[in-house]
Amino acid sequence: MSHGIVVGIITVSDRASAGEYEDHGGPAVREACGEYGWKVEAEAVIPDDLEQIQRTIRAFSSQGCGLILTTGGTGVDLRDVTPEAIRGIMRVEIPGFGETMRMRSLEITPNAILSRSLAAMVDRSLVIALPGKPSGALECLSFVAGAIPHSVKLAIGEPTSC
Repeated sequence: MSHGIVVGIITVSDRASAGEYEDHGGPAVREACGEYGWKVEAEAVIPDDLEQIQRTIRAFSSQGCGLILTTGGTGVDLRDVTPEAIRGIMRVEIPGFGETMRMRSLEITPNAILSRSLAAMVDRSLVIALPGKPSGALECLSFVAGAIPHSVKLAIGEPTSC
């Protein structure tokens, strides 16, 4: 039941937000959402800034995005603060999402062990932090897509029948 999923996509990148290069992660994720039958209603390209990430997530949640996908800032570079931003405002983290994304990604690249991708409930949204590389973002999204509809229902407070 993916009919009601409203999505916000946040690209977290200093260089893309400054216009130094074109954002490919956000558009790739937007296209994937269309393939899953989800409706993208909000998009932003912002710098690797903890407070700005938090403000944008909360704004998208208050606009009714039950699913918020971030791309970028999940590595170990000095500027990578997406997981910290999400953890600072989350109600609860959902470890299975990050574990699954890392385990499945390790079959593709040994560098997946460096990923800090995660999912959490923030306000009335499921927030999933995906890698910044478009192929990695799409792979990770595909690994957890099956659990997203039920998780979004829980996030927005819709009744669910387990």
